[in-house]
Amino acid sequence: MTRPSGQPAGAREPAADDASSDKAMRGLYEAHGTLLLNHLIRLTGGDRHKAEDILQETLVRAWKHPEARSATGEWSRAWLFTVAQRIAIDYVRAAAVRPGELHDERIDERPEHHDSYERIIDQAEVRAALAALPDRLRDALIEIYFRDRSVAEAAETLGVPAGTVKSRTYYALRALREQLVDRGFFNGPDD
Repeated sequence: MTRPSGQPAGAREPAADDASSDKAMRGLYEAHGTLLLNHLIRLTGGDRHKAEDILQETLVRAWKHPEARSATGEWSRAWLFTVAQRIAIDYVRAAAVRPGELHDERIDERPEHHDSYERIIDQAEVRAALAALPDRLRDALIEIYFRDRSVAEAAETLGVPAGTVKSRTYYALRALREQLVDRGFFNGPDD
């Protein structure tokens, strides 16, 4: 089936639509971006980077959902704030179930001067347990926890989708714990 213009159905419209889309998205950001960002910074406890991520996701969702606009084409501020609030809640919930992150501690770097013999043995046990993991699981843990990369950065480095990195990290943590239990580092699940 072809359109009156001779284009097949489903073909992209001319670049004029892209220009108007860019203009509309810019207008959305200019009208509501600053106010939403300030609100999200408060919601995230001052974490500007997380607030910017949530703002970006909110604007993309607004763009994809026609119900974000009134009949006159104006963006609904109430809709934007509701969606932003829900995305922020999702971020908090995701962070609550994610294993704790190591921010500035790296196993092989900067041992403290007051390290005890037990701590050195503990590090050796963790290194040995980590080395016993399959490469794909070990690489995911190293990228996320020891190199402090985001899931997206780790996915790019490892050449796999972000979901695969999340899955591998989850299973790697479980396998690492099992290795440590087998080595007598932990007594079991309650330790």
